[in-house]
Amino acid sequence: MSQTHARARLVVRTVAVDETEPLIPRTDPRHPLVWLRRGEGIVGLGEVLRIESSGATRIEDAASAWTSLAGAADIDDRVGLPGTGLVAFGAFAFADESTATSVLIVPELVIGRREGRAWVTRIGFETPAEVTIPEPSPKRQVPRVAFEPGSMPPEAYEGAVAEAVRRIDAGEFEKAVLARQLVGTLSDDAGLRATINRLAEDYPDTWTFAVDGLIGASPETLVRVDHGTVSARVLAGTAPRGAGEASDRDHAATLAASEKNLAEHALAVASAVQRLAPHTTRLDTSPEPFTLQLPNLWHLATDLKGTLGDGSNSLDLVRAVHPTAAVAGTPRKVALRAIAELEGFDRGRYAGPVGWVDGDGDGEWAIALRCAQVDPDGTVTAYAGCGIVHDSVPAEELAETDMKFRPIVEAFGG
Repeated sequence: MSQTHARARLVVRTVAVDETEPLIPRTDPRHPLVWLRRGEGIVGLGEVLRIESSGATRIEDAASAWTSLAGAADIDDRVGLPGTGLVAFGAFAFADESTATSVLIVPELVIGRREGRAWVTRIGFETPAEVTIPEPSPKRQVPRVAFEPGSMPPEAYEGAVAEAVRRIDAGEFEKAVLARQLVGTLSDDAGLRATINRLAEDYPDTWTFAVDGLIGASPETLVRVDHGTVSARVLAGTAPRGAGEASDRDHAATLAASEKNLAEHALAVASAVQRLAPHTTRLDTSPEPFTLQLPNLWHLATDLKGTLGDGSNSLDLVRAVHPTAAVAGTPRKVALRAIAELEGFDRGRYAGPVGWVDGDGDGEWAIALRCAQVDPDGTVTAYAGCGIVHDSVPAEELAETDMKFRPIVEAFGG
C-alpha cells in the first residue's frame, strides 16, 4: 500500500457554478479522469494523492486507507449531490494474483454536473485557491489504433471455450467467463479525450470511464450506494442487434426466450443477491429479466435495489460482490481457477471494479467492460469475454467477443 501525504489533512471546497459543459474536453489529455452517463457525472484534473494496493486484500486495504483519509478531511460542500465534496476515482485489478496495481486517485480539481446543477471542487493540503475552470480544448480527431490478436488468437479462444464446455459437462463447474485480448499501439495519447468523447456519444446509457489509463463504456453497474440505499444492474446473456426493426425485435424476443441465456443470467443474479443480501435489510430484484438495448447488442438485465442494514459503504460492497458470476463464473472459486488456466493471461483491471467513492463512502462502481488499458508506453490492450455454459458453441462465443470489442475498437478509430 502506498499513499502520498499519508498523515496530512485534505482541505476540500465544493461550490456551485453556472455551467461546466462540455466536461470531457476539459480533462487532462494524458491522464484523463472521467465518470459520465447521459452527459452527467464528474471529471477530474491533476492528482493530489493516490492510494495503491495489490493482492487479495487490495479492496479492503484501499477502503481502510480511504476511510482514514476521509475522516480527517476538512470538507465544505455547498452543493450536496452525488459526486460533490471529497472524491476519489478508482480502478481495481480483477484477480488477486494480478500484477496490475489497484488505485484510488484524488484529483486536485473535480468538475461535475447532475440534475441540471453544476459544480467545481478543489482539493489540496491547504485551503484551495479561487476556482478557475479550465477552458475546453479544441476538438481532435479520434486516434487510429490498429488492433491485432493478443496472447489468445481466435482459434485458441475457440479451443479454450471447447475445453470449458467439456469441464462443465464433466461437472467441474456450471459457468466460466472466458476473455481474449486485442493489442495495438497509440502514437499520440493527446487524442484520448476524442476516444472517450466518442464512447460517451455512441453509448450514452453506459458508464463512460477513464481512470489511470483504463478507458471504456460499461453497461453493468456493480454497485451504487447513496445515503443508505444500494442498487446494482446484473447483465448476462447476449444477442446481436437485428439489421432492421422487425429483425431487431425478433433478436430481442429470441434472447428473452433462450434457455441458455436465461440460465446464464439466473446464475449471475443469484450470485449478486447472495453477496448483497447480508448487507441489506431489504433487497428487491426485477420480477423477470428485461432486454437492455445497446447500439451494438442486446443484453438480458436485472436491476437490484435495497436498503443497507449494516453500515457498509460502497467499497465494502465492492469487496463483497467482486468478482460477480457475470465476469467470473459459478462456483466462483472453481471458475476463477479455470479462467486463470484457460485464458493464460493477466486480465489486469479488465472486469474489475471501476468508479468513484466520496468522503462518506457513497459512490458508483461499474464492472470494467468494453474497455482498454492504455499503458505509458502507448500499448493499448482491449478486452472482451463471454459466459460459457454447457451448451455454448465455440464459434458463436468468438463472434460474441467480436461484438463486444466493437465499442472500444471503433472509439480508437477502428
